[in-house]
Amino acid sequence: MTTVQEAPPQQGSALSDSLVVTWRNLKRIPRIPELAIFAILQSVMFVLLFAFVFGGAIPLPGGGNYREFLMPGIFAQTLAFAAATTAIGMTDDMAKGLIDRFRSLPMSRSAFLTGRTVSDVVYNLGILIVLMLSGLAVGWRVHEGLARFLAGVGLTLLFAYAMSWVGVWLGMLVPTVEVAQQVAFTAIFPLTFLSNAFVPLQTLPGWLQPVADWNPVSAITAALRELWGNPNPFVTNSFPSEHPILMTLIWTALFIAIFAPLGVRRYRATSR
Repeated sequence: MTTVQEAPPQQGSALSDSLVVTWRNLKRIPRIPELAIFAILQSVMFVLLFAFVFGGAIPLPGGGNYREFLMPGIFAQTLAFAAATTAIGMTDDMAKGLIDRFRSLPMSRSAFLTGRTVSDVVYNLGILIVLMLSGLAVGWRVHEGLARFLAGVGLTLLFAYAMSWVGVWLGMLVPTVEVAQQVAFTAIFPLTFLSNAFVPLQTLPGWLQPVADWNPVSAITAALRELWGNPNPFVTNSFPSEHPILMTLIWTALFIAIFAPLGVRRYRATSR
């Protein structure tokens, strides 16, 4: 009598499995609304503080509306912190043993990481919409038409996706959510404030201006200002100043090329 051996479970397709994990992550947002609420409140607080408290004390070289200058910087700052959101989510899943559970399922190995990064981009899109409405309320406007507006939105989401891969790698390096939060904020805060997000680069000390000029947050901020027709003073005729859109694409490609493989390698090697 012959026995029929049971076939091993088949791996699912990368796309369908990634969509399932993405939907799983998005379903958590209504269940923990405090995450989105405080992220939105923090960003709106920056809008109000800089628009109404500090805005009058920050002149723009060449003139222009400071609030229109400010809003692309707020968007860039918020999307840079996509790395923190991803890092905290990754560390939380690892601490709960969820990664080991996913590994035991017949699913694509890449789906867990891809689903995490895509869901965080969707999450940040929702925050971006709220911020844009806040910007409209304080006087921010887009002057270059619908096509360039949509191009700017697409560029911000691409940048957020790249930053999410940074968060994937950071989130698997630390043991707890608290440590992930501290590490992510410590790494990202200097990027956002040592940039042109809130003040023109001309106001920085001379030795800091080149550093800020090549900052990825400065690149995405200047690119949005260029696409949307907002005030965009720059210091020199350097490559980042003259080609902010291209510079943003270069930074985005570098982040994905470096941190996606690092994140995948760490995911495969971790035993937690």
